[in-house]
Amino acid sequence: MALVDRVKGILLNPKQEWATIETEPASVGALFSGYAVPLAAIPALAGLIGWSLIGVRVPLVGSIRVPMSNSLTRAAVTYVGSLVGVYILGLIIDALAPNFGGQKNPTQAMKVAVYSMTASWVAGIFLIIPSLGILTILGLYSLYLLFLGLPQLMKSPEDKALVYTVVVLVVGIVIYAIIGTVAARMGGYGTWGALGM
Repeated sequence: MALVDRVKGILLNPKQEWATIETEPASVGALFSGYAVPLAAIPALAGLIGWSLIGVRVPLVGSIRVPMSNSLTRAAVTYVGSLVGVYILGLIIDALAPNFGGQKNPTQAMKVAVYSMTASWVAGIFLIIPSLGILTILGLYSLYLLFLGLPQLMKSPEDKALVYTVVVLVVGIVIYAIIGTVAARMGGYGTWGALGM
């Protein structure tokens, strides 16, 4: 299926799309090269452009831009970290499946991890204008996608889907907090020196 069609399907009609995804043959390589790699680039590139080229306007200070070298480093670390995080999340989804009445299936688990991140990656486009960055909160729709995908693909009973989702979410938060911290430190964000002050 074409990338744009899959994105539209998973965002606009997730229940039907998960049913389609469930029966599709897939490999980890194809999931990443054909879907995760291009979509994970959206927030990385948008953040790079937003913070280094557009900047953020601060009253009494003016426009603040992060040096390109810092933004490039952060974009690269964020991008790679996002892909590594999704891969780890897929492994965790698979490992946890029996604990929630589901069936272990590494390919299906990777599908859930990759496709459930769609909303988060697409919402990253708002980083292109730093003052609109708050709109990345729309990426929380990925939690709903995860909630729908887990019982469909991992065969977890519906009554255990919420707890399964919460456990995967907690693990995901830890993974992405570590990635975000590494990206921030390597990219120099959060320091006055990085902002040229």
